[in-house]
Amino acid sequence: MRRLLFVAPLVIFGVLAGYFAVQLGDDPSIVPSALIDRPMPGIDTPPLLTDKPGVKTEELIGEVSVLNVWASWCIPCRAEHPLINQLAQRDGITVHGLNYKDKRADAVAWLDELGDPYARIGFDESGRAGIDLGVYGVPETYIIGPDGHIRYKRVGPITPQILEDDILPLIRDLKS
Repeated sequence: MRRLLFVAPLVIFGVLAGYFAVQLGDDPSIVPSALIDRPMPGIDTPPLLTDKPGVKTEELIGEVSVLNVWASWCIPCRAEHPLINQLAQRDGITVHGLNYKDKRADAVAWLDELGDPYARIGFDESGRAGIDLGVYGVPETYIIGPDGHIRYKRVGPITPQILEDDILPLIRDLKS
C-alpha cells in the first residue's frame, strides 16, 4: 500500500507530461473553429469607406468569398497584405475586408498606403462582428462557400505556401 502512495503521483505526472508533450507538437496557428461547416453568423457592419458597402452576411452568399479581418495597428496584417492584394487580383476571387477595432482615419490611411483589394469593407469599431465570427485576433481569413457556410479559417498571416497549398485549392474545389 505504501508503494502505491509513492507510485501513483509518478504515474499521474507521467500521464500529464505525455499529454503536454503531444500538445507541444501542434501548430499554434491552427485554432479550431466551431463555425467550420456551419452557416456564417449574421453580421451587418457599416462601410469603412463612403464608396464601398460594408459587410453583410447575406451579400456573401451565392459565391465563394474570402473575408479578411484586419486592422491598421496589426503588424502581421501589414506583412500579409501584399498576398491579399495578389489574391484579390486573381480571376473569380472576391475578397472582402472587415476592419476590426480600429480608428476609421487610421484604417483609411493604411489602405491608401498599402492598397485596397477589398470589394466590400466593413467597419467593426466595437468588435461585435468579430465576436460573432469568433475572431481570436487579427489577421484572420475565412473562406465562405456559395451556400454561406464557413469552410476555412486561418488565424495569423497568410504566407505564400498557405495561399498555394490551402487557400487556392479550396477555392477551386468550392467553385467546381
